[in-house]
Amino acid sequence: MEFIDVIKMGGPSMYAILAVSIVGLAVVLERIWFYAKSWTNPELLERKLGELLYKGDAEAAASLVREKESSLHRLFRAAIDHWLAPPEALKMLLEQEVRHELYRWEKGLTLLSTVARVTPLLGLLGTVLGIVDVFRSVAESEGPTNMALLASGIWEALLTTVAGLAVAIPAVLCYSWFSSKIDALEESLWRGSDFILREKMLRGRTEHD
Repeated sequence: MEFIDVIKMGGPSMYAILAVSIVGLAVVLERIWFYAKSWTNPELLERKLGELLYKGDAEAAASLVREKESSLHRLFRAAIDHWLAPPEALKMLLEQEVRHELYRWEKGLTLLSTVARVTPLLGLLGTVLGIVDVFRSVAESEGPTNMALLASGIWEALLTTVAGLAVAIPAVLCYSWFSSKIDALEESLWRGSDFILREKMLRGRTEHD
């Protein structure tokens, strides 16, 4: 049995599930690409930046935070570009940058969550409609009921439920994995923000002394 034959047997609900699954797949692929581009090793970056700030090499620090377009690089870049700002102003800037990066990472997850919730319902709707159609045909037919035909109709109707679950389960798993990555990123960004503020106060105190 070919894929297109399964789609046709599932009816309109199967086409809806197919369309929604394509949207979900697009979100997953885009998020994987974005996460790979926006993640970096926080310990390594903090150590390198800390050494440059300790040496007072502002030019090298500015070059380091522009080496990659990760979220932590962008956070540190904002801090280095406004290094002369007062600590309170720098803290507010970093908080704003953290919220902005979290928004970038959470983009599309609401749509993926919707896909995970809707596809099982579409599958159930297709199954119910298919079973209704089967029993309507049985009620309208004359003579004894063909059990083989009845079983075949119900089997075809259940295809949409299978399809809905087949799309929803990977969507839920991907959503959970993305959420765990966001939690890790949030911890990394807040720790990076604390690191920058600590370095700011230490360097300022050193310069004052």
